[in-house]
Amino acid sequence: MWLAVAAVVAGLIVLVWSADRFVDGAATTARYAGMPSLLIGMVVIGFGTSAPEMVVSALAAVDGNPGLALGNAYGSNITNIALILGLVAAISPIAVHSSVLRKELPILLVITLLSAALIHDDLVSRMDAVVLLLVFAALMGWSIYQGMRGEGDPLGGDVDQEAFAHPMSKGRALFWMLLGLALLVVSSRILVWGAVEISQALGVSDLIIGLTVVAIGTSLPELASSLVAIRKNEHDLALGNVLGSNLFNTLAVVGIAGAIHPVAVEPAVLYRDWAVMTGLTLLLFVFGYGFRGRGRINRLEGSVLLVIYLAYTGYLVTTMVP
Repeated sequence: MWLAVAAVVAGLIVLVWSADRFVDGAATTARYAGMPSLLIGMVVIGFGTSAPEMVVSALAAVDGNPGLALGNAYGSNITNIALILGLVAAISPIAVHSSVLRKELPILLVITLLSAALIHDDLVSRMDAVVLLLVFAALMGWSIYQGMRGEGDPLGGDVDQEAFAHPMSKGRALFWMLLGLALLVVSSRILVWGAVEISQALGVSDLIIGLTVVAIGTSLPELASSLVAIRKNEHDLALGNVLGSNLFNTLAVVGIAGAIHPVAVEPAVLYRDWAVMTGLTLLLFVFGYGFRGRGRINRLEGSVLLVIYLAYTGYLVTTMVP
């Protein structure tokens, strides 16, 4: 079992590092290819920061461990809101004032409700997966259309600033993109193997391992980018990272896994994990929407999110103890 633990730790470290390299290389390569900054931010960086969840879940489905895939997706959503936003807000209150984010919050809630309709029969079938992927494609198309015809978005400026701050040659960008992608796949496979071995050794389902260890590990890129955004006083970007990641996880990550292999859903997922994920999304809506003016997630509300995460994770850990 210690070899499996080492595999998970090593896999997570390489996974996070390779995802960062892949995003940097892919974004710069796209810039050299003439892609607008806004599209780089929304598509390339958006996919890149969710690459760990997508690759891990896809490989888990290929290996016949769909519970790990679903646990990774839903667990990452819970981690993103409760742990990452809770921690960030506890450090520095998050001001919410972007009209784009105000649209994304209701959309995320609707998508979360859609996921319940699809898993209520304890199965994510290939047809369910197709529905999720079609909705994801429609949302991406709508977001890109709105962004390209609008007056501009801060994300495009953020991409431009990052490119000027860290210039990279075309050859170097291509090298990091390909190496990052290769290491993403290799480290994800190592991580999946280790997670499955640990679940078997402890006698618990791979769903629980996906909801805890794997979910935390694959959410590290969102934690890092959110902390950087807060340090730069870019609160919208911190919240946007989480909202975008959760949309990716609920639609694309689960959709890709279900398209590869139908995902059997344990009954506990709906009343425990989905319920927590939905409750956190509603809390985020209430905390961040700002019905009486500018929204704000303050330190107290951040602490509430952290307490919820600790309580939820603590409960999951108790199910792992024989």
